[in-house]
Amino acid sequence: MNVKRYYTWNNCLNQQFGTKVFKVPIDAGFSCPNRDGKVAFGGCTFCSASGSGDTIVAPCKPLPLQFQKAVLAMHKKWPDVKQYIVYFQNFTNTYASVKILQKRYKQVISLPGVVGLSIGTRPDCLSLEVIEYLAELNKKLYLWIELGLQTTFDSTSKLINRAHSYQTYLTAVRDLRKHNICVCTHLINGLPGETQEMMLENVRRTLLDSDIQGIKLHLLHLIKKTAILHDYHAGWLKLMDKKTYIDTIIKQLELIPENIVIHRLTGDAPRDLLIGPMWSLKKWEVLNAIDDELIKRNTWQGKYAVK
Repeated sequence: MNVKRYYTWNNCLNQQFGTKVFKVPIDAGFSCPNRDGKVAFGGCTFCSASGSGDTIVAPCKPLPLQFQKAVLAMHKKWPDVKQYIVYFQNFTNTYASVKILQKRYKQVISLPGVVGLSIGTRPDCLSLEVIEYLAELNKKLYLWIELGLQTTFDSTSKLINRAHSYQTYLTAVRDLRKHNICVCTHLINGLPGETQEMMLENVRRTLLDSDIQGIKLHLLHLIKKTAILHDYHAGWLKLMDKKTYIDTIIKQLELIPENIVIHRLTGDAPRDLLIGPMWSLKKWEVLNAIDDELIKRNTWQGKYAVK
């Protein structure tokens, strides 16, 4: 697949564009239906006040300026990159009318070097009208829809206030794939009450039940001023240690067919907001440890791929 033992997002983009491509996160000013009362209040219990957009460079600026500032920051490390995918990251980026979506997406589509969009959203915010608009976009540029599923267990989903069912997710993927739109599913490891076997089952079900092209595996970050702190202090939530997390990721990778793009194997959290696990702040150490353990076990993505 590449020098790593799994099919990375960077490798996918290199195959698509023949060069390194930046993924540029922005805050487009959307909300969520489980925050404003449409389906629930308070949002997901793990989600911060920024809607999981704590690392966005300039969230309050106009979208073109957000993009520019983020690109300038990235160019300090990779000065030669000239192509970009704009990532509508935090909150629910299809939670609006098509007219509003068109207005916000168009602000960045025409910016210099932009070759595609990656749109983070919820499966219950994809009406047929919205999907038809996304299908039009899919014919014009490189497009991924990133679906926040987090867990396939409705009992866990209720506990974390997702306010949608697993079946809602399956329907959304089916409707997107009718138009050949690429789907990346987000799953979180370490949710309250979920065992390692449940985390592996989340991957099995997602792959067996839905036609997805990518997967993003997160570690649950315990963030200040989030509702999930109640579960932590009550003893219902145990933070994963580094060894268990790496073991879980490797076993999940073994289940994932080698053609599925691995968009992420851990996440980012701001140091000043993170309560734990603190080892997750050393992201590259975690990723290197995963690589080392894959070699040590002589294993790889898809070794025991689900059929």
